[in-house]
This record gives sequence, C-alpha cells and structure tokens, in this order.
Amino acid sequence: MSDLQRQFETAAAAAKSLAAKPDNDTLLQLYALYKQASMGDVSGKRPGFADFVGRAKYDAWAELRGTPQTTAMQRYIELVDKLQRA
Repeated sequence: MSDLQRQFETAAAAAKSLAAKPDNDTLLQLYALYKQASMGDVSGKRPGFADFVGRAKYDAWAELRGTPQTTAMQRYIELVDKLQRA
C-alpha cells in the first residue's frame, strides 16, 4: 500500500468524525473526491429528476471526470485536513 493510499484511508476515517458537520456543498465535494479517488470516473445512468440527492451526488462526481485518482486522493486529503483545522 502506498503512502498516499494510507493517507487517503486515514483522511476518510477522519472525515467521519469531524467536530462540525460541513455544509452541503462541502459534503458533495467530499463525496465526489472520494468516489473519484476510489473508483475513477463516474459510471452508470444519472438519477431521475425526482432523486435530488442522487442527482446532486452524480453531478458532483461527474464534474471530476478525467481527474487522475491520485490527484483526487490528494485533494480529498487536503480538504479533510482543512476541515479538521476549522
């Protein structure tokens, strides 16, 4: 396991126990970065118009299409670190 992967997993665990719950935009950013880092580009069909949350998550992840997984990991780690210091 690489050092970056270890840091990413540590950040993912830390994100679950932040002192304050982030706002919705930040939560979407965390979700999208996590999915891009762990699974790569978005796949599957975009959820229907009645599924507002699913659609927002899909769209946030789709915005990262083409971002290398290592870059997404690094950005996720940096965002969690920033949230921990806030």
